[in-house]
Amino acid sequence: MIEAPTNPLTGSREGSSDKEEVDPELLGLPDPPKRDRTMTVGLLVFTALASLAMVLALRRDAAYAFAEPHARDLGDLNTASPDAFVENQYVRGQAMLGAAGAIRYERPLVEGSFRLMPVTRAVPGGPAEDVWVEVRVPPRGENIRWVPPSEVSGRLVRFDTAGPRHRGLAGAVKDATGKEVPKGSWLLVDRSAPSDARWAVVLVGLFVGFAAWNAFATAKLLRKVKA
Repeated sequence: MIEAPTNPLTGSREGSSDKEEVDPELLGLPDPPKRDRTMTVGLLVFTALASLAMVLALRRDAAYAFAEPHARDLGDLNTASPDAFVENQYVRGQAMLGAAGAIRYERPLVEGSFRLMPVTRAVPGGPAEDVWVEVRVPPRGENIRWVPPSEVSGRLVRFDTAGPRHRGLAGAVKDATGKEVPKGSWLLVDRSAPSDARWAVVLVGLFVGFAAWNAFATAKLLRKVKA
């Protein structure tokens, strides 16, 4: 009598019934770890979205790195026309910075301190304090002999789009002085040249790479395996 050949995968003989083709050892194996895969996919998606959010937050800082390297002269900031101000540009100008309404603050891992000082404007029809200047005070420079500079040069942005490093400054002014910063006010970051913003270009590149890698890994995990 000739017996049917045995299937090497299931251990059953070909031509036998369906019940004989099911290997009990295979039935005893644990189910695929679907929960772990779901958690991994969720973490990858969250990381990709967070990376894209950081790219959006740093896009203006990165764009400033490619601005014109020569500062555009605005003249006297106290009397300059609002039409002369262009966002995210490298500018310079003369200004009389007042101590009234100014605030002082520090940043982690940065030597010295900073002062945010308003420029008293003499422009008809506009707010009296719609231009502010961030000045860096050198280490051990905070004393009664420190005098704010009369000429400043750096990045010109609006408070609302100043980026993560200057987020919350308008609220800090209100908390310290009780005065609201006029909506749409300008911020001139003294001593901030376009070359100083290259760090943002590097970070944007890294976050774009993180987002792309996580998207690729997510698609690979969700792809169905063909039999």
